[in-house]
Amino acid sequence: MLLMTVTRRGFLRNMSLAALLPPFLLQDSSRLPIAFSTLGCPAWEWQKILDFAASHGFAAVELRGLQGNLDLPSHPIFAPDRIAQTRGEILSHNLRVACVSSSASLHEKDPAARAKQLSDARRSIDLASSLNSPYVRVFCSSSDNVPRQKPNEDLRARVAAGLKELGDYASSRNVIVLIESHDNFTSVEVLRDVLTGADSPHTGLLWDAHHTFADAGESPEYSVSQLGRWIHHTHLKDSVVTNSGKERKYVLTGRGDIPIQRQIAALKKMNYPGYFCFEWEKVWHPDLEDPEIAIADYARIVSTYLKNTAS
Repeated sequence: MLLMTVTRRGFLRNMSLAALLPPFLLQDSSRLPIAFSTLGCPAWEWQKILDFAASHGFAAVELRGLQGNLDLPSHPIFAPDRIAQTRGEILSHNLRVACVSSSASLHEKDPAARAKQLSDARRSIDLASSLNSPYVRVFCSSSDNVPRQKPNEDLRARVAAGLKELGDYASSRNVIVLIESHDNFTSVEVLRDVLTGADSPHTGLLWDAHHTFADAGESPEYSVSQLGRWIHHTHLKDSVVTNSGKERKYVLTGRGDIPIQRQIAALKKMNYPGYFCFEWEKVWHPDLEDPEIAIADYARIVSTYLKNTAS
């Protein structure tokens, strides 16, 4: 029988190699790469989030507020004297933090307002690094851009510059900063322009597949073919048109007209290495189905989609 001696150097080398693997490959192989955002369960305590995720086959959770506190770095479970315990609780449930989603937006022109947004983003980058989370989400522009119109060159350049600055900060912390396809930054043309302008290996795209389809009117196949090299993380959710086509209402997964199965298939075709994350906007829409129903339902439906599109 061949005996293998594991040296300290060899152990550290193997740990370094493991850190380079896509996050979900480090999980229990029986779990699919699905995640959910805590935006969908605003009343849940931390332990309930972890217990529910583990018991329903999720591989990760995305942090977007906890119990009404959207400023995650200020939450007590992430305090310096508590964060080691928090990391241990995540690992003991065989989970990862898929992304730390901040509220920071890069559209601000006023120097003081812009400095505040960048500072908030850096705090989130530090938190992600402490939690061994690979990504931090930022916005391109605020949700109060009314009317929605194609961002001009000035705004695109400002967002790209902010993204690059944050990418430079994140580079030494093993974190990638992702802009989300959101608000008036949803078209391939605009997103490609910003991401090319940032030109950093530590920046990328959080593809909110709902918005590129419902707001920009682009097919998932087209979005992925054009933006795939930047996509690190993905938000999925379903909706139906209401109010004579003027609005959309979120519905349980598979009950609407968003082509989620095609979105997943397009990602799988490009060998997407990230998570398929459910973003149920219960914080903003309290009338939506409760998370116990919606999140469990997502796990069941999307697990079937993933198995049906297995390569």
